[in-house]
Amino acid sequence: MTGRGPLADLDTLLTAPGQPFEVVETQVRGVPTRVWKNAPATLGDALALSRIHADAVFLVHEDRRISFEEHYLASVRLAHALRDRLGVREGDRVAIAMRNLPEWSIAFWAAAVAGAVAVPLNAWWTGEELRYGLADSGASVVFCDPERAGRIGGVPGLTVVETGGPFDALLASVPATAEAPRTSVGPDDDATIFYTSGTTGRPKGALGTHRNICTNPMSLGYVRARTALRDGESREPNSGEQSSGQPGHLLSVPFFHATGCHSILIANLLAGGKLVMMRRWDPGRALELIERERVTAFGGVPSMVMQVLDHPDFAARDTSSIRNIGYGGAPAPPDLVRRITAHFPGRAASNGYGLTETSSLSTMNAGSDYAARPDSVGPPVPVVDVKVAGPDGADLPPGATGELLIRGPNIVKGYWNRPEDTAAAFRDGWFHTGDIARIDDDGFVHIVDRAKDMLIRGGENIYCVEIETVLHDHPAVADAAVIGLPHPVLGEEPAAIVQLRPGHPAGEDVLRAHVAEHLAAFKVPVRIWFSAEPLPRTAAGKILKRELRTAYSGRP
Repeated sequence: MTGRGPLADLDTLLTAPGQPFEVVETQVRGVPTRVWKNAPATLGDALALSRIHADAVFLVHEDRRISFEEHYLASVRLAHALRDRLGVREGDRVAIAMRNLPEWSIAFWAAAVAGAVAVPLNAWWTGEELRYGLADSGASVVFCDPERAGRIGGVPGLTVVETGGPFDALLASVPATAEAPRTSVGPDDDATIFYTSGTTGRPKGALGTHRNICTNPMSLGYVRARTALRDGESREPNSGEQSSGQPGHLLSVPFFHATGCHSILIANLLAGGKLVMMRRWDPGRALELIERERVTAFGGVPSMVMQVLDHPDFAARDTSSIRNIGYGGAPAPPDLVRRITAHFPGRAASNGYGLTETSSLSTMNAGSDYAARPDSVGPPVPVVDVKVAGPDGADLPPGATGELLIRGPNIVKGYWNRPEDTAAAFRDGWFHTGDIARIDDDGFVHIVDRAKDMLIRGGENIYCVEIETVLHDHPAVADAAVIGLPHPVLGEEPAAIVQLRPGHPAGEDVLRAHVAEHLAAFKVPVRIWFSAEPLPRTAAGKILKRELRTAYSGRP
């Protein structure tokens, strides 16, 4: 637990025996670990709990409205179809490759209820990247929309189920009265493989358990409860605002992200929240849906919140239903909390920190604590430990800067079929994040920099080496380095500095088109500069990217 600072007494109170957020110790993979006593044991248990919300609306997509009970029954029927029609057994991998649709959620929960391992794939990936994810995970079935099905093409041994007719027919093959199938799945069995970009140039599958993913909604609920106690719940509803009723969350991030799945889909399923889905992010459409659906919470990455606040329709739309604005996934300007407070008086803003490997949330800063420390991502939740280590691995004292390490029931098992990468990142129960941080005297974490060679574009992690590998594959390229360019909305965008081979001319458009053939559009450099001289390197041969950023960031 935090054990120090202004929140320590509240932590002790809220996690005491008999409380909803009681913390107990148990063995997780042979290691004594603090866990939420009342967390669902498995995703199947979480889905079963959702039935208490019955006929309340769960998913809203365009003109479609699906209740919690309808969603539960569809997920159970599809689980039976996976087992009885498609031959999926416990531990088999079932992939999902589609944009945010109600079918995404049904397929995800069906895989979990069937005892399979759900493998959400990045819907922005190219066909080459999608086929890699399918092959690497060993998925036998993939649920996808027509666009992703076209990218994937034919893959031997893979059953492709498209949304629409094929998906509906599979559902219809099981009686509507079917009960959830029995499985032997337990809390520490495999549940998910979420892919995160890897420094080797290929995405790595983070292998998560049922305990990992079911920890997150409890952690989110805990922070809300602690914030309400700390801030006294003094806010009065604005005129026209509903002081009670069903919470509604505007889904502005993809389900295939840990944020979209762990922190939004699963949390709202358990809390009875209505999920209002968008086809694609558009701040004007977001304001329209907030007004129409009486949305109570929205967020995503910080840039999305800024776009809503800056939109010309903001003042004309009724946003009085909003109670919470949460974000993460990218550095947040400290001034953002001030702007939220000015536009949404009395609302609770929050900024959290987590990764795919930490099953989303590890720390969160909310309410008055966030207002007091807008440059912090908050303290860890009570079941999570954090520390900062120096280059030699030694623990550093409060205030010192080093690599952030995290442990707890939310840390995934490791990387799918990557024993060396797993051994490097997961050591002695601690996950080495690669992020540079300091922890202040009150236990609040401050992210200082990223040690990994990556940039974040609108919440999407882009590992530079992945783009550099593709550039090096072009016959005209002798050397290449990718850096991040500042962007007022997206945070950063990729740019490249390239040295061409003598006698092999190639223009910027040619190289950008080459990258686009192999990688998703958001990874294509927005700018490519050409250097006549060799790129600067250290004595060990590493490119000096700091020098390149200084030399090129201000160039047109």
